[in-house]
Amino acid sequence: MPRRSILSAAERESLLALPDTKDELIRHYTFSETDLSIIRQRRGPANRLGFAVQLCYLRFPGVILGVDEPPFPPLLKLVADQLKVSVESWDEYGQREQTRREHLVELQTVFGFQPFTMGHYRQAVQLLTEMALQTDKGIVLASTLIEHLRQQSVILPALNAVERASAEAITRANRRIYDALAEPLSDAHRRRLDDLLKRRDNGKTTWLAWLRQSPVKPNSRHMLEHIERLKAWQALDLPSGIERSVHQNRLLKIAREGGQMTPADLAKFEAQRRYATLVALAIEGMATVTDEIIDLHDRILGKLFNAAKNKHQQQFQASGKAINAKVRLFGRIGQALIEAKQAGRDPFAAIEAVMSWDAFAESVTEAQKLAQPEDFDFLHRIGESYATLRRYAPEFLAVLKLRAAPAAKDVLDAIEVLRGMNSDNARKVPADAPTEFIKPRWQKLVMTDTGIDRRYYELCALSEMKNALRSGDIWVQGSRQFKDFEDYLVPPAKFASLKQASELPLAVATDCNRYLNDRLTLLETQLATVNRMATANELPDAIITESGLKITPLDAAVPDTAQALIDQTAMILPHVKITELLLEVDEWTGFTRHFAHLKSGDPAKDKNLLLTTILADAINLGLTKMAESCPGTTYAKLAWLQAWHIRDETYGAALADLVNAQFRHPFAEHWGDGTTSSSDGQNFRTGSKAESTGHINPKYGSSPGRTFYTHISDQYAPFHTKVVNVGVRDSTYVLDGLLYHESDLRIEEHYTDTAGFTDHVFALMHLLGFRFAPRIRDLGDTKLYIPKGDAAYDALKPMIGGTLNIKHVRAHWDEILRLATSIKQGTVTASLMLRKLGSYPRQNGLAVALRELGRIERTLFILDWLQSVELRRRVHAGLNKGEARNALARAVFFNRLGEIRDRSFEQQRYRGVSSFSVQ
Repeated sequence: MPRRSILSAAERESLLALPDTKDELIRHYTFSETDLSIIRQRRGPANRLGFAVQLCYLRFPGVILGVDEPPFPPLLKLVADQLKVSVESWDEYGQREQTRREHLVELQTVFGFQPFTMGHYRQAVQLLTEMALQTDKGIVLASTLIEHLRQQSVILPALNAVERASAEAITRANRRIYDALAEPLSDAHRRRLDDLLKRRDNGKTTWLAWLRQSPVKPNSRHMLEHIERLKAWQALDLPSGIERSVHQNRLLKIAREGGQMTPADLAKFEAQRRYATLVALAIEGMATVTDEIIDLHDRILGKLFNAAKNKHQQQFQASGKAINAKVRLFGRIGQALIEAKQAGRDPFAAIEAVMSWDAFAESVTEAQKLAQPEDFDFLHRIGESYATLRRYAPEFLAVLKLRAAPAAKDVLDAIEVLRGMNSDNARKVPADAPTEFIKPRWQKLVMTDTGIDRRYYELCALSEMKNALRSGDIWVQGSRQFKDFEDYLVPPAKFASLKQASELPLAVATDCNRYLNDRLTLLETQLATVNRMATANELPDAIITESGLKITPLDAAVPDTAQALIDQTAMILPHVKITELLLEVDEWTGFTRHFAHLKSGDPAKDKNLLLTTILADAINLGLTKMAESCPGTTYAKLAWLQAWHIRDETYGAALADLVNAQFRHPFAEHWGDGTTSSSDGQNFRTGSKAESTGHINPKYGSSPGRTFYTHISDQYAPFHTKVVNVGVRDSTYVLDGLLYHESDLRIEEHYTDTAGFTDHVFALMHLLGFRFAPRIRDLGDTKLYIPKGDAAYDALKPMIGGTLNIKHVRAHWDEILRLATSIKQGTVTASLMLRKLGSYPRQNGLAVALRELGRIERTLFILDWLQSVELRRRVHAGLNKGEARNALARAVFFNRLGEIRDRSFEQQRYRGVSSFSVQ
């Protein structure tokens, strides 16, 4: 029988915890008339109260109240109030032990409660084994079993029995998972998998270690090396569909465990487990490498486009003096021609009076060389970098298994033409090659007088393929980030079932007519109200004129004298060592218990060593320098602890504990009630070995970097952090933090700056139950949209941008609901969907319909903003809290010049999350 503990002390306590709110007490312990009639049959108030309390404990949490155990006081009072007896009557109950036993037997007989037997144990293991095929989290399995027993009116056994059943179920599920992954393998498959644990030809690393390496720089050499990795994964030729034979959660967990082990450790596993682990590593490794190859291609193309644009601008600037001289020269010639015509003189003589004819002809030739394309586009310069793409493009196109939606079929057809040309070593593009995908911007470059230009045809096809991959119109077999759009969503049958049962997890009416009627009626009312107020010049601190909107800046809400008090308070705060502070906080919250061993689930044995590892990331010192700074600590110890105990999920659970502790502390109420939050991105430069992994965003200068996108509550608690590329708009990640944090915060209203909003975000925020309130820069340039084109809102005309396309919303209503349901249920992340929707071509039905829905919500928000100074002040205050936290983050993350120097994206994530946990 499995013996290892799968539940922490806190988890064991939570399983049998009694309700701690009035609403929950009422829900669990309110008696029906039938209950009361049975209870009243007992003689005397003490027996009635005791009988009723025992009934309550049997129903929830499902246990027998101990003989010497006093009942929970709030429960006792609620029961006594219902029975109209005194709470003190409890002291008289059960003076005869036989009375308690008789009541317990009668409760089991009358209400159908059953004792837990070996038969129930076997059923429990069978039930939990099916669930353990999806997750091996002990608390999830134990909670499921306890809830199942309650529904069956089975009295709960000791928690040791619950834990033992859960552990046995995990063991059985593990065996079934190993068999599911290993049994379909042939002898050839097993030999190829065993070869992964052997050293490569150069003898420095094993094949498995080499295959798991990430690309260093976005260039053709590293792209080709990474393509070789994907080919090596594909050469395993695993049985088709093997990745679907086990649940994704368990597959990922096995792959993570295998990734932390050395080849020697893996070789020691018994055969079934070893092959199952290698299969999981192969499936996850193939998906990771595929996504990294596509990302590399995206970044290489981006670099080429940026280089072409910069060269275009630099050449124009360098030619400025020559262009100015030519303009002045042709100005003189033009003036001479005008005067010659007016005087009736020979125009050619007039030109030669300015300069000789040969010099004039030479000047025209020079001007033609200086001239830029008519549309002043830099695209023609992309061709100069064609050789860079050609180094890897044939292998890149050959190794990816692409599929396309109808919208991108012509792009995929062009890719097939290029594949054929590459295999045949053909240089000329066939005359019948597909050209429908070529945008007007590319037309002049691709379609020439002599036929289709090979260079620009391939460049155009690769560029359009990149765009189609982003939007999901082209997907890649074996990828994780670039799957078929349909694969990300709740299956149509499941969605239809949820909708029919009115169980969609959305915060709005799911009937389209009802929803639109409510929102459009409100919109018309608000438009009329603001139009009237604007006409009468009654908008608070705002005015709308023909030239547009003008809003008076907010006055400072905090008096200047407050700064003196802040300084005085800071002076009297005690100076403590951060290590001592972390230990003290752990005593309050126990957050370190979440950093459990990846395989065994045991907490870290050395708490000081764990906190040292966390602190090394938090202050950006790194494990090597931290080991050198701490006597008795070695890099090997810190690295081992980080590899086995520190992961995204452990950081998430620990951060939730810290946020919850602050949320429950009475002093936190001075800052807010925990129902509002803000989010913002903070850029950190990448340096040293990590420089090539960073992305460049002109907003942050010309240096590459990473962005830590953080959500902070109104109580200053950073409850969610994500490391993202600086080139992606902040709005992509706004919903992730609100939906996927693990704390007890119940956010109702959320603030961002201008970069945090799009119409798609406005729509999804409302559908998912959040009030979205961004601070929009240049609000007067952000247009309002009205339901009817003939409506008269004269005062608002400067701000009205058009009429809402309600027909489009109606036509795609179910698609919108299915998308929102998928995001809410976690089938797909909000950021991934928003990125794809933002990349869709403008005519895509779902993207346009969601945009129109967002325009309704954005217009309603702007109308609220114009009417309410309090809303403006609330948003401003919320964002100021985020800016204050950003300043603290910069101060804490001070080592290494505040730069990120970790090459691995995983290590970069740990830097971000640990820093905000320590703050």
